[in-house]
Amino acid sequence: MPSLRHALLILFAALPAATVAQNTAEPFAWAKVQDDPHLSVVPRSASEAARIAKVLTTPDDFTAPQPFEELSGGAATVRNTGDANAFSQPSKTVDFEGELTFKLGNGLFRKLWVSSPSSTLASDGLGPLFNARSCQRCHLKDGRGHPPESAEDNSVSMFLRVSVPGGPEDGIDEIEGYLATRPEPTYGGQMQDFGLPGQRAEYRLDIHYDEVEIALAGGETASLRHPTYAAAELGYGPLHPDAMLSPRVAPQMIGLGLLEAIPAADILAGADPEDRDGDGISGRPNIVWSREFGRPMLGRFGLKAGMPTIREQSAAAFSGDVGISSTLYPDAWGDCTEAQGDCRSAPHGDGDIRGVEIDDEALNLVTFYSRNLGVPARRDVADPEVLRGKRLFHELGCASCHRPSFVTHRLDGQPEQSFQLIWPYTDMLLHDMGEGLADHRPEARATGREWRTPPLWGIGLTEQVSGHSYFLHDGRARSLLEAVLWHGGEAEAQRDAVIALPQDERAALIRFLESL
Repeated sequence: MPSLRHALLILFAALPAATVAQNTAEPFAWAKVQDDPHLSVVPRSASEAARIAKVLTTPDDFTAPQPFEELSGGAATVRNTGDANAFSQPSKTVDFEGELTFKLGNGLFRKLWVSSPSSTLASDGLGPLFNARSCQRCHLKDGRGHPPESAEDNSVSMFLRVSVPGGPEDGIDEIEGYLATRPEPTYGGQMQDFGLPGQRAEYRLDIHYDEVEIALAGGETASLRHPTYAAAELGYGPLHPDAMLSPRVAPQMIGLGLLEAIPAADILAGADPEDRDGDGISGRPNIVWSREFGRPMLGRFGLKAGMPTIREQSAAAFSGDVGISSTLYPDAWGDCTEAQGDCRSAPHGDGDIRGVEIDDEALNLVTFYSRNLGVPARRDVADPEVLRGKRLFHELGCASCHRPSFVTHRLDGQPEQSFQLIWPYTDMLLHDMGEGLADHRPEARATGREWRTPPLWGIGLTEQVSGHSYFLHDGRARSLLEAVLWHGGEAEAQRDAVIALPQDERAALIRFLESL
């Protein structure tokens, strides 16, 4: 790996971010989010931009892999351990001192929080209502969560977001097209299915599936399971009649720092909200309010790109999932509402020297850990069947949303993510995925039919790491083929093309996805 890293550094010895591709009428709203205040950026030169553009060009030869294609995370790529720990390694670019920081962050990520008052003052503050006692309980082995597999199984790595439509006072004037919502009056912004002694859990997740058979070309069939979700055994009375529920499974954690280091301008360059090129794909950026920077920023994280940075995403998860306060989310009772008086008046863990239940030092350690979970190297990139599937992936238009590659910012003081050619297979934009996948719950500028294109790197290792093959935002798909067949909306043409493929070509496409 060191020699490959050296080669990469030589290849990009003088590159800067591909400047925003001139998508003619760039919306004015985007101008506010083209910089990256969370990063210390070294600007690129014009010659670097030109070289990057050349490197990122769509290939026209699918008989051999592209240069460095096996290094999904650039020089930060790690080896596939062959076991469930494949997603739990520090990026290759993390130095010796950084590995210590990574391990400290890992300890906090895995730490089981306890209720207050407690003698373990650094670990108290759990709940009083919560979804899990640690980050690791949801992000199992830093991989993908899953829906309950039986009536006896819990939903610890899956939960329901909830909100109600907002009014003009809930909007954000600085963000054009913001879809105002507000927390559900009784249950807040997230349904918690655990409570401390004396605190009623908010609900139990109830899922019902209906099987629907899909005919495929060549005499094959596939079966899709259509889920129906309900919040059962409500602990605090009925939901608001306009409550909007959105099921979510915990996503995998790898490569987050690299996604955070992609120039916002390069992501915005791929947006085409009016579909001016006529390809049926109209990706839109989510623009969200940053608590940390007090301004609009490009949304990058979460299933609808509702969070701008890893640090804010981590703080929000501590608050909503574990009931742990931070300087960004200072309420010691987490997501409890005014209607849940016993929760708000319960003992909390913010009364000691920390001031909040996880202080900035600890939150920064968790952020460093989350930022530096390495992406395993691709497998079988030169296999003829994989290359055939790659060609089909491009010919069918899958790469229009699942953009193969970017080059990250050159960064001062952040060498782990600096100036890397990466292959995440996402455009980081919102797309209308059709009624079948709609949750009908807006989030910032994302509508109830839109989802951020999920990165595909590591997807072929899901079963190895997580012990299952459940995909999509709610884990309804039991295989990669089922996940493809659920695509609708902007991706309906691609889905129909996959259905019409000869069996051997469809198998090659799946084989390519399994190599990622």
